Amino acid sequence: MSRETLIEFPCDFPIKIMGARVDEFAQAVVGVVVRHAPDFDPASVEMRPSSKGNYLALTCTIRALSQAQLDALYRELSSHPLIKVVL
Repeated sequence: MSRETLIEFPCDFPIKIMGARVDEFAQAVVGVVVRHAPDFDPASVEMRPSSKGNYLALTCTIRALSQAQLDALYRELSSHPLIKVVL
């Protein structure tokens, strides 16, 4: 059964990922993103610390090829222990 989507593929799709500001956070996020979007450029990650500096928000813009790809990426990111929120 296919699901209707408002997204036209392929497209550039930004994903915002937030988690604790620890050394391995950005590396862990990039590792997951690259598994699902092999052409993702880690140098393109945008990073913003929270106002108190306890959390880090990363924006990764991938070239999304399908809804299934995005669903799998969101599932893996959401289940990662260092990641608190995926938008």
